[in-house]
Amino acid sequence: MRALVQRVTRASVSVDGDTVAAIGPGLLVLLGVARTDDEAVCDWVADKVAALRLFPNADGRMAEPLGAREMLCVSQFTLLGDTRKGTRPSWSAAAPGEMAEPLYERFCTRLGARRGVFGADMAVELVNDGPVTLLVERERA
Repeated sequence: MRALVQRVTRASVSVDGDTVAAIGPGLLVLLGVARTDDEAVCDWVADKVAALRLFPNADGRMAEPLGAREMLCVSQFTLLGDTRKGTRPSWSAAAPGEMAEPLYERFCTRLGARRGVFGADMAVELVNDGPVTLLVERERA
């Protein structure tokens, strides 16, 4: 499972020109589910994202976790693209939809995240804050 985590001042996701979710200050998470992922991996990544200290404290240092700020999560199988060979990414590591969607939903529910529409062609807009962008991943042992 791979989560691209971006600290944002605002973010939104639209499908067919209609905004389906939007947040103010918080985190935008692009989430890719791998074939080898399970509920334990999902929970570990979700808990790690929630605990990341990416927000400034009173001294301006990145020392505060998400807390009461908002989160928007968008499914993103392309994060599992393998570009080591050739110029066309291989998506063989990405979980099929029937496996990925329940883990995506579990992740979003665990974090109370607003969400995009799983499997849809989405337009994501964001204003990156910082910019602060991290990749969080844990592969199944």
